[in-house]
Amino acid sequence: MVFGLDDIKLARFKELFIEPEWLQKPHLVGYDHVLSANPFSSFEQIPPRSHYQFLLDNSHYILMTFIRGPVCRGQVALNVIQDHFWVLFQDPDYDLSVLNPGFLKLQKDNLMMPIEKGSKFPVFGLIGNKYDRALERYYKARQEFYMASNYNGQTYDAIWKGNKASDAPILTVYRHFDSASVHKGVLGDLSRTLWVLDYPHLERICYALVAEFDVYGTLGHQLAIRLYMDGLREEGESYFLGFMPVEQRKPMMESWYKGVDPEKVMYFDAGIPAGITYKTNNPKQEFMEEIVNNHILPETGIRFDKVNYVAAGKEFSQLPEQYVTLEDYLQAFRAVSKPGTEFFDFVDDFNANVVYIRIRKNDGTDVAVSMIINRWHDNVAFLFREESTLDTTKDSADFVPGFLGSYPNYFIDIRQDDLPEFFDLMANLSRLGEEEVNKRFVKYGINRANKNFWSYYDWFQARFEEEQPVQSGLFDLNRYYYEAF
Repeated sequence: MVFGLDDIKLARFKELFIEPEWLQKPHLVGYDHVLSANPFSSFEQIPPRSHYQFLLDNSHYILMTFIRGPVCRGQVALNVIQDHFWVLFQDPDYDLSVLNPGFLKLQKDNLMMPIEKGSKFPVFGLIGNKYDRALERYYKARQEFYMASNYNGQTYDAIWKGNKASDAPILTVYRHFDSASVHKGVLGDLSRTLWVLDYPHLERICYALVAEFDVYGTLGHQLAIRLYMDGLREEGESYFLGFMPVEQRKPMMESWYKGVDPEKVMYFDAGIPAGITYKTNNPKQEFMEEIVNNHILPETGIRFDKVNYVAAGKEFSQLPEQYVTLEDYLQAFRAVSKPGTEFFDFVDDFNANVVYIRIRKNDGTDVAVSMIINRWHDNVAFLFREESTLDTTKDSADFVPGFLGSYPNYFIDIRQDDLPEFFDLMANLSRLGEEEVNKRFVKYGINRANKNFWSYYDWFQARFEEEQPVQSGLFDLNRYYYEAF
């Protein structure tokens, strides 16, 4: 991971790591494989607040970089997460592991991870997985600790709001079948699941998936990390549930794991009451709207987007009767993004999750938009047979300006005057007939046999480099839609 260094970062490192008094006299640590695989042992001399704040300062960069790296590559590696969810963070001033470092010292054996076995973790070592049992012991101890210290529950103040404009106190994660991407802010409509990460949780994600992950390791090594990640996902989801009304927590968790025995899901409610008094019957949306609209540091620029987010009390719009104003086009995008739009049922293939659209406006300018299709999963609790958990009638899409993801599955080049016809195709595909559908796809879509394919690719590539001069790279076409017609 290439990490930029400058005078500002140096000053921040001094503020975090040099100026504070350490928990122990600074000393060198060994390279024992068990010790080095547990950051709560090897770095226990460093104040947890310093370590956690460093992770928060760089949350977007760290998570984004490893999620688009080799550790998160392939269907089995990625089916551990939902197609779209939001991530928030525990504020350091309300993180009990930061305020009470002794808790981490007491729990360090339960915070062990399978990476301590190195890259040669044997497959048979997964039988009676001791790391999952340790994770559950830690999780239960953590919940009880928070109950003892938060008798009246946690409020909005327990969510990190950011310290400066560049911070990313909320992240959006998209899964694109066998790849994924992370973005600052709240993209899309209200996510079905949410995570809240505290210091020990975020540290373990980074250690398991970055610091000690071996992309050349054995099947046992990679499988052990993948299975451990199941527990980390459930842990993050349950920490969010701690902010919800008590009576809705377990039903909400079970709704995310349809078809799974509730006893198989790591969930333990220590009885912590809800510290927030909700005014509506949709506490998840009320919580997020309060966080985004009134809690997060305004300088971060995090706002709900105007196209995809449906605010409380609102509904998905219908296609407009005419296309005159910008609002008419935005209304159309909202209409075709809703769950159940016929187009998503038609393109239910993994090669149709990330679509880049070029809109040639009548004024001579162009707009680049990413259409991200979010596949509905009844649950993400199993390694294999993912197709059995899908429900295309609940698939949705997000239309986001610019480029998301690194593996475009399709290019679409469309003129502004043809957008009404395109929206009609997406919303009313079944009544058009196969011949008309194929005709329109050929008109708008750039299939891989198109004789001018590379000129279209060059436009998207040049626009990407123009919009993101630092982060841009070559779009990888290995996942482009495989049929030529």
